[in-house]
Amino acid sequence: MILTALTRLYNDLLSRGEISEPGWNSTKVSFALCLRPNGSIQDIVPTTETITINGKPKEVNQTMVLPAPVKRTSGIVSNFLWDNSSYIFGIDGKNDIEKSKKCFKACQQFHRDNLQGLEGITAKSILSFFEQWDPDKCDNNPIFASKKSELIKGGNIVFRVNGKYAHEDPEIKHIWQNKYNDATGEKVTCLVTGEEDVLELVHPAIKGVRNAQSSGAALVSYNAPAFSSYGKRQGENAPIGKRAAFAYTSALNYLLSDRDSTKQIGDTTVVCWAEGAEPQYKNLSLVALFGDEVSSNDFTSQMDMDTIKSVISRLAEGNPCDEFSLSPSKQFYILGLAPNNARLSVRFFYQNTFGDLMQNVNAHQERLKITGARYSFLPIWGLLRELTNLKSKDKEPNPVLSGAVFRSIVTGSAYPSGVFEMLELRIHAERSITPGRAAILKAYFLKNENKGCPKEVLNVSLNENSTNVPYVIGRLFAVYEAAQQKANPGINATIKDKYFNSAAATPAQILPLLNNLYQKHLRKMDTGSQVYFEKQVAALLSVLGEDLPARLTLPEQGAFQLGYYHQQQKRFEKKEK
Repeated sequence: MILTALTRLYNDLLSRGEISEPGWNSTKVSFALCLRPNGSIQDIVPTTETITINGKPKEVNQTMVLPAPVKRTSGIVSNFLWDNSSYIFGIDGKNDIEKSKKCFKACQQFHRDNLQGLEGITAKSILSFFEQWDPDKCDNNPIFASKKSELIKGGNIVFRVNGKYAHEDPEIKHIWQNKYNDATGEKVTCLVTGEEDVLELVHPAIKGVRNAQSSGAALVSYNAPAFSSYGKRQGENAPIGKRAAFAYTSALNYLLSDRDSTKQIGDTTVVCWAEGAEPQYKNLSLVALFGDEVSSNDFTSQMDMDTIKSVISRLAEGNPCDEFSLSPSKQFYILGLAPNNARLSVRFFYQNTFGDLMQNVNAHQERLKITGARYSFLPIWGLLRELTNLKSKDKEPNPVLSGAVFRSIVTGSAYPSGVFEMLELRIHAERSITPGRAAILKAYFLKNENKGCPKEVLNVSLNENSTNVPYVIGRLFAVYEAAQQKANPGINATIKDKYFNSAAATPAQILPLLNNLYQKHLRKMDTGSQVYFEKQVAALLSVLGEDLPARLTLPEQGAFQLGYYHQQQKRFEKKEK
């Protein structure tokens, strides 16, 4: 399913001219080795280009379309027409002299096998270079010696002859394409395409997943007997053709290479795409899911947040937005990958129509609406941040919970119970209900209904008509705190710091104590303030009556916390007015 979707994406990108042909791949290049026709070194020049990041120019390594890279595990295998200094010059920054020499020999032989007999100047120049170059005497070359410290850092190097790159030479391109197309091997029926193709035993590497191997990790691999069956080896266990293996890995590498569109949720790297590879769907979904401030080259940069909300709402209702070329019936995909040694783990894979995704995301954001909120959309990273201890050494959110939360949002299913557990843990530990935490609390019980925290308390702002006892107790606590602050201006610690958790858990025990403190605070106020607070407290106590609950359940404590938050926000609103 995943491989099929990625293979279709590759074909869509290929038809749009946004990805390289089979046998070729976009690769970052650090240096160009400029050769004379006789194979001697003319110069070694950096290959950089200037891009704009946050309005500022920055020099980065140039991306070139080169022959597809080989898959390296522990063996020595050379790429064609490009590689690092170990293979091109036989020297690296690790001082592993013997291994570097073996790498150079492998590269030398590979280019002999492929370029021997060609008549072009470029092919002959490269062959002459490999015949002349001696890794033991590389420091004798002044051009190499002047660039050695930079070359051995591991950047990729390409060949250039007479001002033209070797990988752009028509003669060499032709022999490489024929070699790739005429690959020999066992013919199988590909599990992805259903067509007959040469079996790909080892699939190309995936690069760009955070904390995975920098050299690339495998999405599909069998490199140990424990993962094999019936005497099959490597890719024989799940036969996938050479073209499909190249297509799905190229498409995934293409997605991961776009850092603006690659997002993190805990330890999970998330990419998304639409059928047909139309970018406007991906761009809008990033705003809806991650609350991104759109970049200057994004189609949503021409839209304000109200327009974006309107577009999402229209799509959620199943209506197209022709002015932005958005259709609710477009198929949409989201893939989450996490590192797992030399492999990648699939945390989640979502596929549905774009309209259904927008409906689920829009409903999630509607549930999160709360007075005092700082965000138009509470982004997923912001939601997870509210559940995380920011004072611990590891400030990353729980990876399993992060994936479960994301799945619940995009599929419209119930929120995982861990959301409420982590939320209560943070509120009890910090005795703080931020707008984000109040929004999560409200959204959780709107989706995961519980009679302990009924709908009458799950409002955007204060429900003054609610008779829910835990909610009213929370409101009363907020009034007591406000009275204390009025009586003692500039006080550092309030009753919240000492009694908030106990008042939420055992109100019958704590409220009489708080009422006694409140009476003392009243005596410090002027008459007008006394009347103001007495009216509020009397109204709330009349709802509660004489019998206070001895204990509140966790959902009931959630109602208490919302009552406290809503009452506090009502107080702030009055100050603003």
